[in-house]
Amino acid sequence: MCYTQNRFNALLSACVLSLIATAGWSQSITWLGTLGGHESYAYGVSDNGVVVGWSRNADGQLRAFRWTASGGMQDLGTLPGGTWSEAYGVSADGAVVVGVARIAAGQYRAFRWTASGGMRDLDTLGGCCSTAYAVSADGSVVVGASGRAFRWENGVMQDLGTLGSNQSRAYGVSADGSVVVGVAFNAAVRERAFRWTASGGMLDLGTLGGDRSYAYGVSADGAVVVGRATNAAGQWRAFRWQNGVMQDLGTLGGDWSYAYGVSADGAVVVGEARNAAGRWRAFRWTASGGMEDLNTTYASQLTDGSVLYQARAISPDGRYIVGWGLNGRIEAFLLDTRCTAHNGDVDRNGCVDDADLLAVLFAFGSTGSNLGRVDVNCDGVVDDADLLIVLFNFGSGC
Repeated sequence: MCYTQNRFNALLSACVLSLIATAGWSQSITWLGTLGGHESYAYGVSDNGVVVGWSRNADGQLRAFRWTASGGMQDLGTLPGGTWSEAYGVSADGAVVVGVARIAAGQYRAFRWTASGGMRDLDTLGGCCSTAYAVSADGSVVVGASGRAFRWENGVMQDLGTLGSNQSRAYGVSADGSVVVGVAFNAAVRERAFRWTASGGMLDLGTLGGDRSYAYGVSADGAVVVGRATNAAGQWRAFRWQNGVMQDLGTLGGDWSYAYGVSADGAVVVGEARNAAGRWRAFRWTASGGMEDLNTTYASQLTDGSVLYQARAISPDGRYIVGWGLNGRIEAFLLDTRCTAHNGDVDRNGCVDDADLLAVLFAFGSTGSNLGRVDVNCDGVVDDADLLIVLFNFGSGC
């Protein structure tokens, strides 16, 4: 297929803006629906794309859900006699779900759910109530709060203590259950992010120059912790902590940001941040790319005014991101970031044509894991191989 230089230049000028928009195309964004009510929220996702969270049912009650691509949204019910439940964490294989549910006496209790055993009450540290926020990769260790942060294993709930005051909460746990992260009040009654191990106890991770911090997520090996902390100006900023150093991950042009989840290797962080207009938007952060607005990167997947407000969790392998946004209502979403090899139809209009060819040429030489559909063969680089696929299929479907 031959083109004159003049035709190439004319096409390039006409397509530059559309090429910029298509350069970050994802495989898919799936809106997960509800259990019959008007809203749903996703808090956890497994390596195989099982999503957990909570939704309102047709009666307006809050119910924990487990969503799969094959079965849709499943109501996990409640503890005996209760009326509501919420799910916050899921094991790596999607088989174990943890969260909180109300019991007949009106108190709320941490639960651990499996398909075979249903919803199990994990009890408390001696008080009235408890909540489970996260679970280890194999589903055996559960962490949460019952007045104080707890670690549950084999039917035993362990009090993890505090940082000098009387309250703490555990929000995240490493893959093997040995490292727990969360927030505890110090002696000055200020919230501080902590990292707990059996040998070292509860370590205060500090702040970004302010006086408060929260830890929400931890890498598989427990070495990387993410959360939010105040800076010297009193602004909340997403952080990534490693080897004693707390890094400010910045914002999307606004003043505040929160980090909630991190991939197993600690390389990818997700959360929410304010943009220059002061609106909250879901973000993904990497060392090479910094903080990106997922609404910009995956703009081609967002239709009818839909918006991704908050990225709450990322699967251990970094493929899936879940949270919630606006889709005619507040609704949970599943973002699949996997690159999918294709026939060269970059803009997915059913026709391999000039626009697709120019998209690849415009991105030629780019490398990375977030190239989208311009990386036609999904090898991490836009090169001759991608160009040849487009040329070989040129005119297909047109």
